[in-house]
Amino acid sequence: MGIFVLAGVSFIVFTLLYLSPQDAAETILGNMATEEDRAMFRSEHGLDKPFLAQYGSYLSNIVLHGDMGTSYASKQPVVTEILQRFPTTFKLAGLSIILASLLGITLGLAAAVKQNSIFDNLCTFFSVLGVSMPNFWLGMMMILLFSVTLKILPPSGFGTPLHWIMPVIALGIHAASNIMRMTRSSVLEVIRQDYIRTANAKGLEERKVVAVHVLKNALIPIVTVIGYAFGRLMGGAVMVESIFSIPGLGKLMVDAIKVKNIPLVQGSVLYIAFVLVLVNILVDVLYFFIDPRIRAQFETFHIKRAGQAQEAAKYEPA
Repeated sequence: MGIFVLAGVSFIVFTLLYLSPQDAAETILGNMATEEDRAMFRSEHGLDKPFLAQYGSYLSNIVLHGDMGTSYASKQPVVTEILQRFPTTFKLAGLSIILASLLGITLGLAAAVKQNSIFDNLCTFFSVLGVSMPNFWLGMMMILLFSVTLKILPPSGFGTPLHWIMPVIALGIHAASNIMRMTRSSVLEVIRQDYIRTANAKGLEERKVVAVHVLKNALIPIVTVIGYAFGRLMGGAVMVESIFSIPGLGKLMVDAIKVKNIPLVQGSVLYIAFVLVLVNILVDVLYFFIDPRIRAQFETFHIKRAGQAQEAAKYEPA
């Protein structure tokens, strides 16, 4: 299914860029270029061909050669530019999801255990606040406060741990709010189960019941939300990287969109989609290790298939 997702993403992005009114030749070459220069540029990059011919050539180059084209501005392969910038974006999204997971799971678990308390109400309030705040607005407010007013954090860049603090918080708060809400909801559902009441009736410590029985059985929806949040962080990093001038894939995409650097925009979006497909596959694989019921279904399925194969082998001619 991931192949169909990537094919759909490539078609949508290619179509939107093809239909955009901005002329790539005029943007790249500038106003001083002659009409002959622009025509030569379009012919060199295949922009004078029909839509289906352009898309077919683009898709075949990716599938057969792994070639996403050449950047109009730098004349470098798109894959090379993406691989140079992607580690920064991945690092930003990775640090943000770690922060979001630690905050979200811890606060969500504590809020569920102390349901309807003042702490639970505060956590619910801050989760709604965190979901409502756009990450780019939060980033700009932090720059005004910590960089312009207090002058304790650098306003841009991503070179040192001090540079990481504001971008990671700006991206992580929204994800932490979603994770906390899902953790609270999932834990409350598990706490009401009969086996949890039985564990409490046996006199087990509340900490052990929560850590071993409650959290473990509530992990499936939590892991799903974390995987989805990581995907959103990869996309949300576009605005945050632009605000903090972080040399990542998001800023590369924004700069490429401004000048209609078509191969670079298409390649960047497709690469992010490819990473998200891999993340979703990883989440599905984690289900197998987290939930013994899924393992049991998997093993039962293969045992049944093996039995059917043995039964069919009995009736095959020698």
